[in-house]
Amino acid sequence: MPGSRAGDRALVLTNGHCFEGSRPVPGEVLVDQPSHRLFDLMDRAGDTAAQLHASKALYVTMTGTDVALYQVDTTYRELARDHGLTPLTPADRRPARGADIRIVSGSLKQEFRCRVDQFAYRVLESANVTEDVLRHSPDCRTGPGTSGSPVLSGGEVVAINNTSNRDGNECTENNPCEMDRSGTITARKGTGYATQTYWLTTCEAPGNRLDLDRDGCLLPRPDPRRQPAGRG
Repeated sequence: MPGSRAGDRALVLTNGHCFEGSRPVPGEVLVDQPSHRLFDLMDRAGDTAAQLHASKALYVTMTGTDVALYQVDTTYRELARDHGLTPLTPADRRPARGADIRIVSGSLKQEFRCRVDQFAYRVLESANVTEDVLRHSPDCRTGPGTSGSPVLSGGEVVAINNTSNRDGNECTENNPCEMDRSGTITARKGTGYATQTYWLTTCEAPGNRLDLDRDGCLLPRPDPRRQPAGRG
């Protein structure tokens, strides 16, 4: 995060639909979920240099956005000392339309280059709805395996890749559609989307935490009435 310190335990960001537990249902927000997930730390050649262990999922949702934020047991100081790693930081503002972006996929070991095409008012996919979503230009032919990839602009993370329309169908699984402010629905085959990450910075708290009650925080808060039994 922009205010993170060297002694803070590092954070790993991915999509909410990549959460290792049951996929969050519409309206559900999970916080401080125990985790035993391992993340591969890759070097510049794309080879695994180390594994990071996450003991907690700080925040998971597919409501309004599509993010999962994990806390690992390793500090930023240790990552720099042991692996020479400089972490990526989310920008504290939305990118400009037309800005050049790079989408870097660790699983595919591939980088896509394109630009910010537009911001969709709403993106609908099956029962899930995301808001103010970055649509990238057709140059980035992302697809299966690119979920969770950082979208970079100016050296900062501006979004996280999360879905694309594969078949041209309307508002179904793997075929997201857009809804404008008037309620008009549009589906574009091959179009890829990424959920913006500056929302995270609006909820930042000292110690690499999220304060969902902070004034101006854009992330959805958990609603006890929508939490299934045995969940967060």
